[in-house]
Amino acid sequence: MQLKENEVLESFYEDKKIIQNINLYRFTSDSILLSRFAKAKFGDKVADFCSGSGVVGFHFLCLNPVISSLTLFEMQESLADMSRRTAQLNAFDCEVVCTRLQDISAEFNDRFSLILCNPPYERGGFENEVYERAVCRKELTITLEEIVEQAFKKLKFGGRLAIINRADRVAELIYLLKKRGLEPKKIQFVCGTPEAKPYLVMVEAVKGGKEGVDVLPTVVNK
Repeated sequence: MQLKENEVLESFYEDKKIIQNINLYRFTSDSILLSRFAKAKFGDKVADFCSGSGVVGFHFLCLNPVISSLTLFEMQESLADMSRRTAQLNAFDCEVVCTRLQDISAEFNDRFSLILCNPPYERGGFENEVYERAVCRKELTITLEEIVEQAFKKLKFGGRLAIINRADRVAELIYLLKKRGLEPKKIQFVCGTPEAKPYLVMVEAVKGGKEGVDVLPTVVNK
């Protein structure tokens, strides 16, 4: 496959390769952590919100070949295009939809049994940053509440949302999930060293789930 200007191939799972652009947002360990945190069920219909170049969805697919479908939602055409070509390169069976999450068609309502989301979770402006990279990291085009709203609409009853965010936003995240009828069922924090305080949190919530949450051991991401 011929790469475009500034594109490179990077390994992300065994012999699988993903297309990345050195001038745009490139995936980090957050994406791999989330894809390992979520657990598939046989026949899951999976969506990847804010999919970027597709690493969360693709890595999850490699780990969980029992899923029945994978749909990636990404607003930047350049990143969506890389996802399509990565899927072709690796013979992944998936659909890539280029749209803002707020504009996802109603045809996807109540469709998915699992949604993965590694969203932009920094606040503040993007001074001295390339806009295309900034929107992947900062809440410039969507808020956490809007993400939760769209997840609720697109999940079928009993479906799960697995999302990662800053640890210092855990109260806000749980509040928004419960407010919208997505009951947190599993929480796991991430720290850099065993002695350090967590800097990330991963939460799995169930649409229409009963109360009761399992707090998993903290992940040390060195």
